[in-house]
Amino acid sequence: MLVRILSRVSIFLASLLASSILVFLVMTLLPGDPARVALGVNASDEAVATLRHTYGLDRALPVQYLEWLKDLVTFDLGKSYISGALIAPQIADRLQVTLLLVVVSMVIALIVSLPLGTLSAVRHRHLDGVALSALSQVGVSVPAFLLGILLIALFAVTLGWLPAGGWTPPAQGPGLFARQILLPALSLGVVQGAVVARYVRSSVIDVMREDYIRTARAKGLRPMPALIKHGLRNASIPVVTVLALQLATLLIGAVVVERVFVIPGLGSLLLDSVSNRDLLMVQDVVMVLVVAVLLVNLLVEVLYVVIDPRLRTVGGRS
Repeated sequence: MLVRILSRVSIFLASLLASSILVFLVMTLLPGDPARVALGVNASDEAVATLRHTYGLDRALPVQYLEWLKDLVTFDLGKSYISGALIAPQIADRLQVTLLLVVVSMVIALIVSLPLGTLSAVRHRHLDGVALSALSQVGVSVPAFLLGILLIALFAVTLGWLPAGGWTPPAQGPGLFARQILLPALSLGVVQGAVVARYVRSSVIDVMREDYIRTARAKGLRPMPALIKHGLRNASIPVVTVLALQLATLLIGAVVVERVFVIPGLGSLLLDSVSNRDLLMVQDVVMVLVVAVLLVNLLVEVLYVVIDPRLRTVGGRS
């Protein structure tokens, strides 16, 4: 088991290095000069050249990349090209907001997907099971930002029950925080929950066709108790992968949803930096998102080894 975990950590580190190279190259290929943008179109060439030297933009690309990579490893992300403020504290503050939104959204997704997917699988030969499956399919087809706009129109504008946006840290006002995060978390969580429910349904149906479930049914257990007692562990293995993918999707989806609900998270910081052409900020934020996605995938690979005993042996599948 330790060998398998170490091999997956090695793959994670290699993927991280390759991603950093790709992100850096993409940023350098974008048109425009960050120093010229920071100083304005009327700045003199001498002032632009001085600022480029200050930022290190006049050095060779390999040198710039290695310096940036060293800063990433040491968590010193440099200063914003536009404001001159340190980037690391800004990303840390915004990341806390995004992670809170993603965690609440994932909880909602699990609350939606697990019972919906399991029930639609157990009842897949009945009308109510077909209706639940159709409902999840409708949820898959709705973009999160569109659902967010519809929720605002209904609960904020029409009914006036919840605020249409804004953000209050939970330590400053738990009640207001709960009211403000509910709609954006629902817009992300319901859509992702519908996606996960489809995979839960397929996984549970596959498990219910296994011989050990048939044996349990033959001994007198009803479908749901037989599934809970003998099948949920095996059904959870493919679902874990889907949850990891959806967690990564939640991180990316939060970029747009945060803008819809005026939430000062990592997504809003990224979009503001893009509009201001603050390329170093964009580069750092994108890399943080990449690290988060790859880290989630690594954790899922480790969970595979823990959940499935076959993967702990040398002869097990990889």
